[in-house]
Amino acid sequence: MSGLTVKAPRLPARFAQAAVAAAAVAEVARAVTVRAHALHPLDTPERTLGRVSQVYVNLMIVAAALFLVWFTRSRRIARSLSSSPLPGSDPWAVFSWLIPVINMWVPRGLVLDVLRASGPGGAGRRDRVLVNVWWATWVGHALVAALSGGPGPGSPLALLLVAEGLELAAAALAIAMIQRITAGQAAALASTFPAPGAASLPRLS
Repeated sequence: MSGLTVKAPRLPARFAQAAVAAAAVAEVARAVTVRAHALHPLDTPERTLGRVSQVYVNLMIVAAALFLVWFTRSRRIARSLSSSPLPGSDPWAVFSWLIPVINMWVPRGLVLDVLRASGPGGAGRRDRVLVNVWWATWVGHALVAALSGGPGPGSPLALLLVAEGLELAAAALAIAMIQRITAGQAAALASTFPAPGAASLPRLS
């Protein structure tokens, strides 16, 4: 491989970060709209609820797809930077995010593997904390949302607020995690495949 062909996935990272942020905001908007419709159906008609829900679903699909594109690219680059092979195959690294129950634990380890291989010093304590807190908020959001029974009028408002707060926190931490891995790979690639500079040019006599 050469430095001209191996590049950190900056563009996929930006797309994934923007999509994750948009999907999180859409999730909060959907929850607020569902509850408003249930409590005051005349003020928030079914048509408005349908539009908001459709936007949310579309953004979630786009965010999941762009995140997996970024993660697949990052994993391939991490493999090229690592002196030892990364556990698991590429298909498994993708499908583990989509299989129920498995996706509550396995992807966390895959992300840590990519993070460890994406820099010369591996994953430091702060990096591990970032991934673990992100994963805890993501799983916590799913559990609290399930316990609350959704944003309908029968669910406690406190649980709804906690669930949506965890959703926003998980999105912010995911954006930070994407940035950390991408920046680490960019730095590692720059040191592994340095771009030709002035020092490499012939000196004029």
